[in-house]
Amino acid sequence: MAKRIRRVVTGHDRSGKAVVILDGAPKRVVTPPGGITDTLLWVTETTPAVFLDKDGGDRDVGIPPPVTGSIFRVVEFAPEKDSSPDDGTALQSRIGGHAPAGAAKPRHPGMHRTRSIDYAIVMEGEIDMLVDEGEVHLKAGDVLVQQGTNHAWVNRGDKPCVVAFILIGAEREGPKT
Repeated sequence: MAKRIRRVVTGHDRSGKAVVILDGAPKRVVTPPGGITDTLLWVTETTPAVFLDKDGGDRDVGIPPPVTGSIFRVVEFAPEKDSSPDDGTALQSRIGGHAPAGAAKPRHPGMHRTRSIDYAIVMEGEIDMLVDEGEVHLKAGDVLVQQGTNHAWVNRGDKPCVVAFILIGAEREGPKT
């Protein structure tokens, strides 16, 4: 069972006063194969962002942000041992043509990258982030800044891991070799 998230969004009424415009569960919760639950919280099309008078999280969107925008989501990763196997097909279809790149054969079926700067905040549990060469173990309270690199998320533990992600569209994916 995925963690239930309460999302509160502020805005302005017609007179310009600050008000709460949304308070409750987000509308877009996706559980593709592989033991991942993705809760979309907000999307912007541009930076600087434009304030919206509608639900910026109620839309179909893949994993990468709009080229000049951002995405805010919370992802719950089930323990790998409890997950249905995924050959990476579902993940790659949500990412589009953004990876894996640079390696003939990815080291994990979940390897991918996006044209974005990603801020990841581990809220609960522990998770390993694999890159082309090496990996890092993250636990609750750790943060990661990722700059368009190939990576995969693997929960080798016994409990779900919850990570908040903010992805901001970037100009390029990293060094070209």
